[in-house]
Amino acid sequence: MTTIRTYTLRASVVGLMLFLFGCASYNDRITPYYKNISTGNYKEAQIELDKNSLIQKPRNKLLFLMEKGRVSHLLGDYENSNRYFNEADQMLEIGLTGTLDATVGVLVNPMTQRYKGEDFEKFMIHYYKALNYLYLHNTDEAVVEARRISLQAQEQGDKFNNKDKRYAQDAFSLMLQGMIYESNKDINNAFISYRNAVEIYQKSPDKTYYGTQMPLGLQQDVIRTAYLNGFTSEAVQFETAFGIKYKPEKTPEGGELIFFWENGLAPVKKQEDLFFTLTRGDGGNLFFSNAAGGLLIPFVYSGDRDKLNIKAVESLRASFPKYVAQPSSYSSAVIKNTQGDVPLEKAEDINELAFRTLQQRTLKEMSKVLSRLAVKKIAEYALRESAKREGQKNNTLLEGLGYGMQLYSLLSEKADTRNWQSLPGSISYARIPLKTGENEITLTLKNAQGADETKTIKINGNGGIQFYNYSTLR
Repeated sequence: MTTIRTYTLRASVVGLMLFLFGCASYNDRITPYYKNISTGNYKEAQIELDKNSLIQKPRNKLLFLMEKGRVSHLLGDYENSNRYFNEADQMLEIGLTGTLDATVGVLVNPMTQRYKGEDFEKFMIHYYKALNYLYLHNTDEAVVEARRISLQAQEQGDKFNNKDKRYAQDAFSLMLQGMIYESNKDINNAFISYRNAVEIYQKSPDKTYYGTQMPLGLQQDVIRTAYLNGFTSEAVQFETAFGIKYKPEKTPEGGELIFFWENGLAPVKKQEDLFFTLTRGDGGNLFFSNAAGGLLIPFVYSGDRDKLNIKAVESLRASFPKYVAQPSSYSSAVIKNTQGDVPLEKAEDINELAFRTLQQRTLKEMSKVLSRLAVKKIAEYALRESAKREGQKNNTLLEGLGYGMQLYSLLSEKADTRNWQSLPGSISYARIPLKTGENEITLTLKNAQGADETKTIKINGNGGIQFYNYSTLR
């Protein structure tokens, strides 16, 4: 008996040390990569990424590919960027859910499962792939990527049965789709894409979609392309709905630049521990209750609920992911060119998307986590009860197993804190008219101290629509 107790004590000390290490979030364990991204040291970031053992584990392959694609894009290596993004895309198409993967998640924790990507992260893969193709002057592939945005939107809509209160579509991706079609002189499909994006905003009473108000630029684009297609009645309907009168302007002789400003970094996930008790409600239904938060979460249990001893699950410590926003160094920006100031409009708020999409699935995920922990507790309780009934030898063995299961539960309980962390916090955009030949465009950024910082780029106006994305990931 003494040996078992000594072993249990030693195991508990070792277990506590491992537990404290295990509390480190995914972000904590890839900090060198993350810091180099935020300071603009992209080559160093790539080196750190390649030598990080955690992100290169098979279960994290999707994350690794997305981060490799992103840092390659930041380095201007667009071919390799799309090589990584295409592989990530293929993984998502094939599917990352399997019986073994699901079982591991139940027996251990979600962090041990293959990372399947956040819904908005899947749309962002298409954004970067399309830009890569455009920068490589591969317009045909960029158009193919635009079409795949529709497939992604359809899949997302089917997932949530097109519910207005869920992230069933992505308005920014549809705007991008329209821009790509328009750059390829496919005005009909451009109009359809802009109209689809507008309709997403119109479903909201305040014309806001996940932290982003309908851009004035989108309103003008859908009216302009409606007129270009000869859809006069639809153009007038949109003018009435928006309260604006569209005035056709002469097409700039040098074409246009669609400029994307990617500001800040996406939020990171941290672990939050909450405590619950199992209670029996009316009709014998079992619920987990949290006194501090007033939560009532159903217990998913396939066994005989009437025979379940609630004492087996007196208290549970459960770990859940929560997003933590990263402060941005820049509060606003404006573009200046020879024709004057051009305002930037927010088109995608990844911060808001992250927080709200996690919030929407929190109760469902809490139910899974708590039910998994409760099953472990029930097994621990059964071993301890058996130890009381058995002889000395078996009693010692069963007691040791009971302590072992308790320690295992403590060590294995961990929230899934993984996410694509090199994404920007938000994306704003502007359409900039160009003159033929060289154009000098100045981006003026206002930092946290209120001072201005400038970035100058030169674009050769060729009469068509061009794209440019600029990142301030800090």
